Amino acid sequence: MLYDFDKVVDRTGTNCIKWDFADLFFGTKGPLPMWVADMDFEAPKPVIEAIKKRAEHGVFGYTGRPDSYYDAVIGWLGKKAGWKIDREWIDSAPGVVSAIHLSIMALSHPGDSVIVQTPVYYPFFSAVKHTGRQLIKSSLKNVDGHYEMDLDDLERKIDSRTRIMILCSPHNPVSRVWKRDELAKLGEICSRSDIKIISDEIHSDLVFDGYKHTPIASLSEEFAMRTITCIAPSKTFNLAGLSAACVIIPEKKLMNEYKNMASSAGIGLTNLFGVVALEAAYSSGEEWLEQLLPYIRENYNYMRDFLAENLPEIVVTELEGTYLAWLDFRQYGLSVEELRDALYTRARVGFEDGSVFGEEGMGFMRVNLACPRAIVKEAMTRLLGVFRDIRKE
Repeated sequence: MLYDFDKVVDRTGTNCIKWDFADLFFGTKGPLPMWVADMDFEAPKPVIEAIKKRAEHGVFGYTGRPDSYYDAVIGWLGKKAGWKIDREWIDSAPGVVSAIHLSIMALSHPGDSVIVQTPVYYPFFSAVKHTGRQLIKSSLKNVDGHYEMDLDDLERKIDSRTRIMILCSPHNPVSRVWKRDELAKLGEICSRSDIKIISDEIHSDLVFDGYKHTPIASLSEEFAMRTITCIAPSKTFNLAGLSAACVIIPEKKLMNEYKNMASSAGIGLTNLFGVVALEAAYSSGEEWLEQLLPYIRENYNYMRDFLAENLPEIVVTELEGTYLAWLDFRQYGLSVEELRDALYTRARVGFEDGSVFGEEGMGFMRVNLACPRAIVKEAMTRLLGVFRDIRKE
């Protein structure tokens, strides 16, 4: 089946945060929304058909997870990541963010420290602070637009209260797909200091040619025994509204601690349509994904080439994984407020302000490229109309 990713789907009027709430978020009328990390594409046909079939039954009672659900997760991770997992390692969560909250509470106590690598997905910050833990930030190294882990810095910042490392893999927002040796060195540091790893791998299927995602827990039994891996079909197949995530926990004690924490928070049963969609996506969605990835890569190539030719002051980070581009506007010398005004008010382009990912993101913007190419082209036209003049100011 051929999918038409050029098709523009009108998402307004569907209570869509990305489109229906953009004016409120950006404080301006009609910004072109390229911020919230969901796609403007229809989900794969097998997923839509599976949801329709289940809806036609007409009874939507409490729902468990069948054998076929677990088989789909095991089969997908085996095929895509080369990671052989057991059914007993799999549990669920409403989403990866809630899984991270639960995992922090299960693996540590209030006052303990949690390390993150900044700039990073900002819900990590609130997950640490809202659970009463102490946030430790280790900045990634930006080497001529290429980001690397600063493992010396990270190891220096470990103290006697450090219990957890939250890994973003692939990394949001800088789009790095970490190499095996990078992950191995990080895992060795965590092992030496007896630090547990919460690995957010929600973007693990969105990796481009020349790069390969490796689950950190798949590298060794030692790493697996200290890691909670969080995955979901939400980013891969545009199913974020269906609230279906998985946690993979090979170590029995950690699994019991996670389950106990989820139970104490009143989290147990899974969204009915989330179960249906996850199974259909992992069982029958590969063809859609294989067509999606080159399309997103071409969106990136178009944006990169357009900016190189017309606005070379904007530095574009290489897109290794995710559908989120990371743009550096610092050569313009604008403050965070001035950059927001130029983009949101003057150009009416709704990029995500990089400063929310940490102070290392000041002067950057995150751009969601999971949209029809016409939207990317319109965004570049709007950008050129404003930043060509800023160059002259």
